[in-house]
Amino acid sequence: MAIEHYEIVSLLSELECRTNFSIKKVTEYMLPKLKEPFYLYLDGKQAQLVIRPAYEVFKADFAELEGVNAKEQYCHYSEMTRFPKRVQKSVNGIHYGLAFSFDSKDALKAFIAKLIQINQG
Repeated sequence: MAIEHYEIVSLLSELECRTNFSIKKVTEYMLPKLKEPFYLYLDGKQAQLVIRPAYEVFKADFAELEGVNAKEQYCHYSEMTRFPKRVQKSVNGIHYGLAFSFDSKDALKAFIAKLIQINQG
């Protein structure tokens, strides 16, 4: 069972991830002490973290973490403005990224730790 939206918000705050803005179904965050954006996207009742598509090379590494579930399809949303665009249905393209859901708080903590590790090289 996936953890709830409010639990993710609370845990991201504990992990010192900074919030930049929240619009409709998406909230933009930055990793602690890094200028790396990611989004918390609420798809119906399921909350997902969305990271830049450049991390596709690490998708298997993230999916190996216990309780981390990689989504098959890209997540598209116009308000994820720090991400690149790709043409899907609209002529101008839409921002997109890799989406993940989490079975537990520990899974989310491990995911954020892995993301920080990747960014610090």
